[in-house]
This record gives sequence, structure tokens and C-alpha cells, in this order.
Amino acid sequence: MGKPEVLAPAGSLEKLKFAVDFGADAVYLGGKLFNLRAKAANFTLEEMAEAIDYAHKRGVKVYVTLNAFVRNGDFPAVEEFVKEVRQLKPDAFIVSDPGVITTVKELAPEVELHLSTQANVTNYRAVKFYRSAGVSRVVLARELSIEEIREIKERVPDVELEVFVHGAMCMAYSGRCLLSNYLSYRESNKGACSQSCRWKFYLVEETRPGEFMPIEEDQHGTYILNSKDLCALPLLEELIEAGVDSLKIEGRVKSAYYVAVTTSVYRRAVDLLTENREAFYRELPKLMAELEKVSHRPYTTGFLKGENGSLQHYETSSYIRNYKFLGIYRDGVWQVRNPIRVGQEVELFLPTAESFKAKVTAIEVEKKGRIIRAEEAHPNQRAKIRFDKEVPVTERTILRREEAPVGAGV
Repeated sequence: MGKPEVLAPAGSLEKLKFAVDFGADAVYLGGKLFNLRAKAANFTLEEMAEAIDYAHKRGVKVYVTLNAFVRNGDFPAVEEFVKEVRQLKPDAFIVSDPGVITTVKELAPEVELHLSTQANVTNYRAVKFYRSAGVSRVVLARELSIEEIREIKERVPDVELEVFVHGAMCMAYSGRCLLSNYLSYRESNKGACSQSCRWKFYLVEETRPGEFMPIEEDQHGTYILNSKDLCALPLLEELIEAGVDSLKIEGRVKSAYYVAVTTSVYRRAVDLLTENREAFYRELPKLMAELEKVSHRPYTTGFLKGENGSLQHYETSSYIRNYKFLGIYRDGVWQVRNPIRVGQEVELFLPTAESFKAKVTAIEVEKKGRIIRAEEAHPNQRAKIRFDKEVPVTERTILRREEAPVGAGV
């Protein structure tokens, strides 16, 4: 069984470093224009240069998203962007617009082309077509089953296939949606989606304007277009056997904590599956439990099994958030992100996807060049922390705390 790439999201320089440090083989990121995550922090050219240097020094590839659908007047800016990014030596551009494909081929012929899921590739003939256009990898539409993916790989084995395995799903076909354009004048196909599908909708009868009837009779209203989140971890072996070359985690607008945990879990899962299959299935419940500790909606395996089960979540569009990211251990000290207090029950999450529970017994913080005892460490402080038991604390260990779930009742 070949080992596929673990591809993690990088919505900012900090998130990129988390993805690299927690086991990604490759990361994908966007510049300030023409990528489909306008709400992510994204990268200036200077930040992108630092990001690519950081990743390449650690053997991690960087793919730059250029997957918006552009209009005539956009091409001067697209051309300038390609010329500038080319100098930074990215490993690939992720594209979807045929006009952008030809532009990249002309201006940066040495950079690989990966076809975005926005291109809606659902069959092997389309893969052959894009191969002839110079594309080396296709990010398949999320609507495909594993069997369909397997057939595409068998028929076009010389094109790499990338498949989403985790993160938010879209109710529109491969993300091609105009709902946001109509309801909030924000163009989803240029990355500015307002997620109108997550809103609460009611029914209005033509002759009774102003009378809003819930489509399902409950106290919440009905989120008829709100999709569940994808989690393909239980299907990982089938995806690898089908020939998937890259396992993609969605989440450029998610937190650094989300990036760290999801990347670490899929890294651990891929390593186990390709080296010790029985150990993977023994650890699968624990790995799934870790994915429950990041911000998410109820999980589904999407269309991968070709089933027609419910992919929508009608009760609420809120995320389930039941853990708070407290800090990360770097260079022998805890970098604090949220308040940490003496006496708190906490969990330590290691880059190996292992976790341990402990209680905080003492805190020392740096203040005005001095180390002082404290009852609480505050965000942006550097602290030394003692626990009530021996716990393994390695570089990049994450400290977190369980809370009453936000979005529970879902």
C-alpha cells in the first residue's frame, strides 16, 4: 500500500508552521487575491516567501491557490501575481479557470498545475482532458464515491488524485454557488462566500407576506441547506487502496489548534495504516475522539460510500466547540494563548496524536525580565507549568481544557 500525502490548510503564517510542525507532507495557502478563502488572513508576498522557506527547509511542499474564476479585467493582476510568486519557487499552483491555466503555463511553465475541486471533475475523461492541458494533479469533486475514484485512477494512473478527507462541506455542487451573491452581494466564486446556506430559513406563503412559517416545527427554525462536516478517517484504508495520492484537510479559516490536531491525527493514521494495519484499527476510536475535540459540525463520510444518508444538519448551523486551546510548548516554555489557572484539569496533546490528562499545580510566568509565581498565566505570556503527575512534554505539545460544549444539543 503506497503512502499518500497529508495535505494541510495554511490560512496564515502561524497556521502554516503548525501544519508543518504537526506532520503535514504539504500545505496549501493563498495570496491576497484570486483564492477561494477571502476571509482567511492569507499571505503577502513577503509572508509567502517566509512560508515557503520554512516549509522547504523541513521537506514540506507548498501549493499556492489561484483557483478563483476570473474575469477579463482580472488578468493583468493575475499575470503579475504569477510572475511574483514564481520567483518564490512554490511546488504547484492550484487552479480551476482554463484562462488561468494557460496564463500559468505561459508565465511559470516549470511550476506544477493542480486542478482545484472547483473545476468539478467527476469522470476519467475530464481527467484525461486536463492532463492534456498540462495538469499533473486533479482535486476531485467531493460528490464522488470511492468506487468512482478507483476507476478514475485505474484509467488515468499517470495523473495524481487529491481527495478531501476532512472539514466543512458545501451544499452546492463542488462549491459552485450563487446563493451568497444574491443574498449578501459577496461572490463565492471569488472567495468571499458569506455562507448564506448556514442561515436560518423560513417559508413564506405568497398571499400572506410577513408570516414566517418554520419548515420544521421546533424552537430552532430549520437550517435546510446546512451541511454536516466531512470526516473520512474510518474510510482511509479504502481511499488509499483506491489509489488516492493526496489526502486534503479543509480549514484555511479554522484555528491553528484545529490545524495542529487534524494534521497530527491524519499523519498518525496514514503512518499506522501503511506500516501496521491492525494497530490503525486499534487506535481508530482514539483518533476519532481527538477529531471530536476540534471545532466541527456533526460528522459524515459524505458521498464517499455512495449512500443517500442525510448530509444536512437541520437543527443549528453552530459548530461544536468543547475544548479551549490554552497554549503550546516551544523552546522549553509554554506560550500562553488563553488563561491557565492553578488547579485546572487540563489535557496535553502531543504531535504524535497522543493525549494525557493532568492538573495544573504551579505556574511561573515571565514578567519584566523576572520569573515569578502566579495563580494564572495570561494570553501572550511565557510560562513554566508543573502538573500533579509525570506527563510527557515534548516540543510543540499543546495544552487544552475541556469546557461545556458550545453548540451542544446538536
